[in-house]
Amino acid sequence: MNNVAIVILNWNGKKHLETFLEKVVLYSGECRIVLADNASTDDSVKYVTENFPTVEIIINDENGGFSKGYNDALKAVESEYYILLNSDIEVTPNWVIPLFETMKDTSVAGCQPKVLSYLNKSVFEHAGASGGYLDKNYYPFCRGRIFEKFEEDKGQYNGETEIFWATGAALMIRSKLFHQVGGFDSYFFAHMEEIDLCWRLKKQGYKIMAIPSSTIYHLGGGTLAYNSPRKLYLNFRNSLFMIVKNHEGILLFKLINRMILDGIAAIRFLIKGEFKNFSSVFNAHVAMYNRFPTLLRQRKEIKKTSANFNSKGLYKGSILWARYFKGITYFKDLNQRFFD
Repeated sequence: MNNVAIVILNWNGKKHLETFLEKVVLYSGECRIVLADNASTDDSVKYVTENFPTVEIIINDENGGFSKGYNDALKAVESEYYILLNSDIEVTPNWVIPLFETMKDTSVAGCQPKVLSYLNKSVFEHAGASGGYLDKNYYPFCRGRIFEKFEEDKGQYNGETEIFWATGAALMIRSKLFHQVGGFDSYFFAHMEEIDLCWRLKKQGYKIMAIPSSTIYHLGGGTLAYNSPRKLYLNFRNSLFMIVKNHEGILLFKLINRMILDGIAAIRFLIKGEFKNFSSVFNAHVAMYNRFPTLLRQRKEIKKTSANFNSKGLYKGSILWARYFKGITYFKDLNQRFFD
């Protein structure tokens, strides 16, 4: 597996490196391990240099967030496969092997392991769980996680399966394809960029897979807390961005529908007195209007290279309706006929 580079993006994350990097080095076999530092101001680089001399180090000129940080660093990493790994992840023995075996299928562009919570190792974690999906309105959810509801892992989602998107917390991807489709959208900064990337790959007919025989534990919330208004803003904004760029059908109708749903969410925040969250949703839509001409140009460019869209992993129902009107909290209880 010396053709696999595990690339860990870091920004002032010394405490995570102290906790998690040792097992990455210990359990990753012959893989190259690269620390991509986003212009940290703590002692992250010094710590790694002194304690893990086999870890390669790339220092970015600025903190460009998750998207630009990886794009900048990966230009300097020559390897057949990348594994993009968050710094706050505990890996397990031989975790790379099932992912590597999956990538031998040339129709697979990328894959992810099963992601459990580091704080409660019997429960799925927010970032990817056991594979990611989008509903008909392009809201994301996972096997094992629907919005704020996390299932206990009882092996119910241990089967390998094709999904729509794989988590950026632990994403294995062919380097050639990553660069071929332009990598992450740097403007996203953070959040949803892996969904956008997987969507573009699927528009070229490739598969994205969940491989639960590989297991990792994710701390999560290391950069932005899950209830952060900033994180909410990025999630709403970037979701709109990727819809404009990638939606296959008539864009106007889909956008109007999504704006109505987002508006309901914003009113709900307002009623509850969560004024910062209300502002996050409002500002996300303003940002989409401001960037709309650029997004349309990106949409046009993506269409030029799209062929044989692989829609596997799209859910034809509404995950909002299923969760908040029907009370469904388990992936297995969703109408399976609604999945492509």
